[in-house]
Amino acid sequence: MVSDQLLKECIKNLAEGSGPIAIDTERASGYKYAARAYLIQVKRKDKPIYLIDPISISDKSLWQLFNDTFANTEWIIHASTQDLPCLKELGLYPNILFDTELGARLCGFPKVALGTLVEELMGFELAKEHSAVDWSIRPLKDEWLNYAALDVDLLIELRDLISNELTAQEKLQFAQAEFAQILQDFKATKASRKDPWRRTSGMHKVKDRLTMHVISKLWQIRDEIAQELDLAPHRVLQDEAMVDLAAIKPKTNEEIAKIIGRRTRLESPPFQKWLKAINEALSADESNWPPLRVASNSIPPTKIWRQKNPTGYARLMHARANLLAISTAQKIPVENLFPSEALKQLCWATAAADQNAHDKSALEKYVTEMSGKFHARDWQLKLCLTGICDALKESEPPKIEPETPMEGD
Repeated sequence: MVSDQLLKECIKNLAEGSGPIAIDTERASGYKYAARAYLIQVKRKDKPIYLIDPISISDKSLWQLFNDTFANTEWIIHASTQDLPCLKELGLYPNILFDTELGARLCGFPKVALGTLVEELMGFELAKEHSAVDWSIRPLKDEWLNYAALDVDLLIELRDLISNELTAQEKLQFAQAEFAQILQDFKATKASRKDPWRRTSGMHKVKDRLTMHVISKLWQIRDEIAQELDLAPHRVLQDEAMVDLAAIKPKTNEEIAKIIGRRTRLESPPFQKWLKAINEALSADESNWPPLRVASNSIPPTKIWRQKNPTGYARLMHARANLLAISTAQKIPVENLFPSEALKQLCWATAAADQNAHDKSALEKYVTEMSGKFHARDWQLKLCLTGICDALKESEPPKIEPETPMEGD
């Protein structure tokens, strides 16, 4: 493995190569709190595979050197949205991307896992047995390193096959637009999620504000402990155990231990901290309890559209039917064909649609402007504009409604 003393030499050697570079990372998802990279694999044509241990790199300027050296080089990453965040944490920012998974989706391949694509397109079978190991362990086992190296060994050749298929299907520009959007989203600063504790598994069972307040306090202390120990939160305390604690509201450490059982991986669970969090929540004034539901400006779930907005529902069903037809004809998954949030906004806003429904150019302008707010790409609008505009003229659902749900339902 490459560590500090060899990374500079690695960069120099790769820079002497040609063509794109293949990159993959291994994280300790499910084991550690941080989604950092514990191994980075890099390959370039006619160059060896380099396995970089980022944990052992003390000279952080070497990451900037890597960026500067390959600023104008295409980075090939499979399922890039999984790897880009941990690369960003190190300061690695690609400017040109080729995502083999997304490219394969746009080609219409039904299964786009790396192993499946390599096997179907190249006839090689990749090992799968080490995909879920704890990559934070040091030293890393030889069989793990061999497994990791295989993830980039054939990635350049796979990229070329997918690129050729995209070209043959006249979709290469579609893919390039999608890759550029991934990089744009990746480099943007994302706002923190409000009340992340509301996503606790089992929250649907909570029917009162006090129990919800206890969960929020337990979630906060669990997150603090998880960060301090660098452990995945569910290893500190499973969601279901947290909900049970909030519902039962134990009064002693012993009661907490009995409720939790084996639903923590800590050898010495901090019972006192959890008891303190529960007591603080119970003693808080009711005015500090969170509301059962948070007011939102977002569009309601589509399952209630038929009652809340029947015209919007009719238009959405027609739009989905039209997009499904386009998806089938183009061999592009419907979730990649058009931003689902943009579609729902267009169909829900019946007044705006009504205003433009009988003027073709005005309707197309309305759809284009609204879609642009949700980063719909030009190729998506070119394929979908007519189908969406036709749907916005409808007021009754189709006789046969599409069964396939859209992303976000």
